[in-house]
Order: sequence, then structure tokens, then C-alpha cells
Amino acid sequence: MEQYFRCVEECNRGRERSSEFLRFLVEGHTVGYIHPRFAALLEKFPQVFTVATTSTGYASVEIHERLETPEQRTTAVDDALRVLRRDGFVPGWRDEHYPVVLQFGSPAFFSLERAAVPFFGTKAYGVHMNGYVTNYDGSKQLWVAKRSKSKQTYPGYLDHLVAGGQPVGLSCSENIVKECEEEAGIPKQLAEKAIPVGAVSYETIYGEQCKRNVLFCYDLELPLDFEPSNKDGEVECFRLDSIPNVVQSLGNYKPNCALVVVDFLFRHGYIRPEQQGYLNLVQKLKSGECL
Repeated sequence: MEQYFRCVEECNRGRERSSEFLRFLVEGHTVGYIHPRFAALLEKFPQVFTVATTSTGYASVEIHERLETPEQRTTAVDDALRVLRRDGFVPGWRDEHYPVVLQFGSPAFFSLERAAVPFFGTKAYGVHMNGYVTNYDGSKQLWVAKRSKSKQTYPGYLDHLVAGGQPVGLSCSENIVKECEEEAGIPKQLAEKAIPVGAVSYETIYGEQCKRNVLFCYDLELPLDFEPSNKDGEVECFRLDSIPNVVQSLGNYKPNCALVVVDFLFRHGYIRPEQQGYLNLVQKLKSGECL
């Protein structure tokens, strides 16, 4: 069980530093957490952010009350972030927006450039799919992707057959179908058979960033003769792995993907109640706020 707990710990590293971060508020609601050093950068945009201070330092950051609609907030925040991007403070710009919400499915206060989400500590959601086959003898194998060496994050690491962030404007079901086509060449009629099976959550703090992520987990049983093909250039290669090989390789997976694999192992009976720490591990797969 040790290797499974290591996966959880890797995704939740740095949480002991959570008290360093300031609340980020919209309409009086706490929607994220911002490090004081990043708050100092936001202070340069007083028409967009209200940075409250006390005698001991920064207290909180709030979207300026003059920005009353989601559209106004999105535009104003994006303009400020593009200045910070130009100055090198928001690396890895994606031109993709995530909704800023209190919980999944609730109305968005505004939308935020994906690369900036960890700097604001707002919740981010994603869809991750285990693509697997069942052999004639009943054993299962997982399709594993190796990330392209040109990827901005975790180049060369192992990954799911299909995974992606949950952007503005798509449902989870629509997103999984889109990602299936782009990442693995899975046709729509097959991708629509993917089954939503739950979620995992985690919180990672590193430097000035706070990642508060929830991943919706999907399973898709694929035909034995299926061969994935990448369409977006983000995958170096695919391989079909036995479950023992997958377990041995967990340390080579992108950390949040390893969490979803561990969840798969639970649900398909490869991790059993008789193993020491079973219930503890079940709980830890939702270490972050899963809302």
C-alpha cells in the first residue's frame, strides 16, 4: 500500500503552508487563496482588485465592487493578467478559461485564464478517463499514454489514455468526447460509452501557487483490437499495460493521474479491504474539498 499513499502525498504536498495564503473574495464569498507576493502584484491594478491590509501586512484580495457582472470581471481580470504575463509573472499561458465558482455547477462569478488559476487558488475541475480492455481470460489491461517531451508540464511522464481540464462552455460529457477524439482518436460513438464513476480531489501548494483540483473519473472498456492514435501532438506514444505493470509504474505517472489510477484499482478489486490502510486510503483520495 506504500506506493499508493506516496501518490496521495505527492498530490497534497505543501498543504502545511496553507496559512500563508490570503482569502480571495468575490461578492463577499471566498472563492480562492492568494499568496501575499502575488497579492503585491495585483495591488498594481486598483480598478480591478481591492487588496486589504492591516498593520501586519496583507489581509485579503477582492474583486473590485465596481465590476458587477461576470463579463466585466472576466475582461478586467484578463487585461490585468496579460500585463503580468508580459512581465513574466504568469507563465504557460493557455488561452483557455476556467469558471470561478463556489462549487461545481454553481453560477460562475467570472472566468479565469487557466495558467493563472493556481495563483488565485480557485477550484479547477478536469475529466480523466481510464481506457481499458478485458482479455479472454478475464484479466484487465490499461491503455497508458506517454506525454510528449514538449509538454509544458510533466514532459515524458505517463498519463491516462484521455484527460483534460474542464473549460467554460462544455459539459463533462461533451468534454470527455472531445478529449477522446483529440488525444486518442476514439470516435464519438465509442467515446459516448465512457461511464462516469466518481471523483478524486487534492490540494497542492508550491511557491506562490495553490492548486485545488477535482477530477471526474471515467471508465471506458475498449475493444481488444482498438489502437489509439493521438491527434493533438501531446502524446509521444501509447502502450497497453498489465495491472501489475501499472502498479509498478505509478511513480512514473503524472501525479494527479496516479490518483485516478489508484481509484480504478479500488473499484476493480485490485486493492482490497484486507490490506492495511484500506479505509484511510479511500478517504485520502478526496483530500481536497470535493465540491
